[in-house]
Amino acid sequence: MKTDMKSTHQPLSKPTIAFHWLTGLFFLTVLGLGLYMGELPKGPEKFEIMDWHKSLGFAFLFLALSRVVWRLREGQLPSLNEQTTWQDTLAKGIHVFLLLATVLMPLSGMMMSIGGGHGLDFFGSELVAAGEKIQWLGGLGHEVHEIGANVVILALVLHIAGALKHEYKIKDGLLSRMLGRK
Repeated sequence: MKTDMKSTHQPLSKPTIAFHWLTGLFFLTVLGLGLYMGELPKGPEKFEIMDWHKSLGFAFLFLALSRVVWRLREGQLPSLNEQTTWQDTLAKGIHVFLLLATVLMPLSGMMMSIGGGHGLDFFGSELVAAGEKIQWLGGLGHEVHEIGANVVILALVLHIAGALKHEYKIKDGLLSRMLGRK
């Protein structure tokens, strides 16, 4: 069953394109640091990577919030062609999930830090002082962060696979459009 969307090659705005690639690069960097950090034994290197992960994650939150505001302002991205209903639903669901994840992952990391009795530092500057542990907050933040990271990886794989399918199988110019080309 096909959706009733018409094919459109409407170009994307420059801010949309910039937000997409900057968010993707930033998100993959913070995710990569988090995955690397998780494999390290406790020690100075792990804590240095953790400080970078937390600071970049906090900075990323502002980029993510800006992107969400922009997306709400600009609306849903126009589709390039008709798809089956399940493909359209999956694509939209993954886009919405990734958009939400860009906000929830940094927030859950902050919940873990504050709930664990740690402060929030931003590249060495203390933003929130360390305090008492808040067990439920730290636990909730940890669960959201850990489960979220695994689901995000799956969503990213599907997102990239969909983009590659559009580029090499459907050949509809989706990647060109996302790169700002006609």
